[in-house]
Amino acid sequence: MTDTRQARIDASSRATLGKAADENFPVAPFFLPRAWRDDLMAVYGFARLVDDIGDGDLAPGGADARHLGLDPETAQDRLAFLDAFGADLRRVFDGTPRHPLLQGLVPTVRRCGLTPEPFLGLIAANRQDQQVGRYETYDDLLAYCELSANPVGRLVLGITGTDTPERIRRSDEICTALQIVEHLQDVAEDLGNDRVYLPAEDLKRFHVTESDLAAPTAGASVRALIAFEAGRARDLLDAGAPLVGSVHGRLRLLLAGFTAGGLAALDAITDAGYDVLTGPPKATKPSLMRQVGAVLLRARREG
Repeated sequence: MTDTRQARIDASSRATLGKAADENFPVAPFFLPRAWRDDLMAVYGFARLVDDIGDGDLAPGGADARHLGLDPETAQDRLAFLDAFGADLRRVFDGTPRHPLLQGLVPTVRRCGLTPEPFLGLIAANRQDQQVGRYETYDDLLAYCELSANPVGRLVLGITGTDTPERIRRSDEICTALQIVEHLQDVAEDLGNDRVYLPAEDLKRFHVTESDLAAPTAGASVRALIAFEAGRARDLLDAGAPLVGSVHGRLRLLLAGFTAGGLAALDAITDAGYDVLTGPPKATKPSLMRQVGAVLLRARREG
């Protein structure tokens, strides 16, 4: 980030931004213009922090709570923490936020003309996580992804000035797929947090119980269920892939990286025999590079 923005970032916020290296896809790769990298990292910092609040990963008496004016007792209430963060997010749009990561977001919002709605969607998704731990149908899960994932793609298009209705539709398909892939990687972790993002109707269809998901390794029925959901994610990535061919230059490479990250993660799940219970299957760098090449080749053919 630029020196001006970096000056506002404290140690806690730098740790939040440092989590970008653990994502399935490159957040702000070196080949992008510096302004885009700054803007993408500013949006990532917001998204990562709101997830950390929703997951309870922040110390109740830590710097993040103090920046938002929360005492340690109130900060233990995730909904109260999210409410305070949402209030500070609204201050971004008049230039007076308190949290350093949100202060760093102000130049991005102003330069790119971003609106509050995508940011508020991400907060709403994390608020929903505190109240909803199971999803009955696939459509219910898609509605959750509309809040938890799709705003990120819309923000990327907004930052790069390429947000048309058709691109937004394709972006939504890719982002929903990436969210489903993450859910498949994290089945065991999510269950430990009393959350199941596999639709209940699909568990019934494949004769899978939550006890099966709590086992140290996946049985045949669980593997079949994960294979089914992975197929859905692949179909969504395939449907959204024309987005990559609709743009040019370095943005095409960035969007290819996002799409390829999901495909490479699905390859890792497949290579694990769809056993996601022993640990999250992670994409390898060679697999990611192969998928980037394949996505770019398709984009050249379709572009």
